[in-house]
Amino acid sequence: MTAVLTRPGHERVEEARSRHRPSNLDTKVTPYLFVAPFFLLFGAVGLFPLLYTAYVSLFDWELGADAPAFIGIDNYTTLVSDGQFWNALFNTFSIFLLSSAPQIVVAVLLAALLNANLRARTAWRMGVLLPYVASLVALTIIFGNLFGPQYGLANDILETIGIGPVDWQADTFGSHLAIASMVNWRWTGYNALIVLAAMQAIPKEVHEAAVVDGAGAARRFFSITLPMLKPTIIFVVVTSTIGGLQIFTEPKLFDPSGGSGGGAEHQYQTVVLYLYQSAFQSFDLGYASAIAWVLFLVVITVAGLNFLLTRRAVR
Repeated sequence: MTAVLTRPGHERVEEARSRHRPSNLDTKVTPYLFVAPFFLLFGAVGLFPLLYTAYVSLFDWELGADAPAFIGIDNYTTLVSDGQFWNALFNTFSIFLLSSAPQIVVAVLLAALLNANLRARTAWRMGVLLPYVASLVALTIIFGNLFGPQYGLANDILETIGIGPVDWQADTFGSHLAIASMVNWRWTGYNALIVLAAMQAIPKEVHEAAVVDGAGAARRFFSITLPMLKPTIIFVVVTSTIGGLQIFTEPKLFDPSGGSGGGAEHQYQTVVLYLYQSAFQSFDLGYASAIAWVLFLVVITVAGLNFLLTRRAVR
């Protein structure tokens, strides 16, 4: 017979190891428990309101009415022939293009400047974030005075170069430009810091190798920096698209009359402003829910197109 010799305490060590070894239940269930709080919260405050809005859009649901009546897709067919909705959609896209496109370009250039060897770099980087931290109401009041039709600084500058004054609140393109300037002022620095963080994550060895090969600063920026910023630029483009197509506060506060927002002739009324007017002024919750779902589909479509275009453009 062969005797098996074991060290004293070896059996107790093996027993302890087997007791602390994770079971199959732990490895399969525990990860889902860790991520469950996010999805539960998202389902409560995100997914459920979205699905409930789709349900409400199928009814003639007026606030204070006795009982909503089921009308199917009548709200959507009415929306297709609603001229005010198409005007609001045009205004939304106009303000979005005037704000998001220059905003992203300036944010990338500003991030490149902040990535240089500047004195007091932390102060400069904090400074570009101040417009985002400042009160949006105060910002709108300042820009409302800046683009004032009579005593605004913008018209004074135009008159000094021989251009007549512009009624920024009444003119369609002028109001879109004024609102877009507010959006750019607030969000450009925020996006610049996101791009700056991605720039600083690029390995220095890549730039050093390019310098050894004789590449100049501009060549390194377009051939190395921009392609390596591709995921971050895609993220900034998609988030800017989502936020730009849901713009509400700036045009709402830009109305000098303090009314429903969007101007006397709806010259800068956005889709979200029209949704707000339908829901909380006309109290037509069914029609407002249809507007919300159409806007949701528009945002998803445009964000997807921007994602694909940005992937191909930044290589």
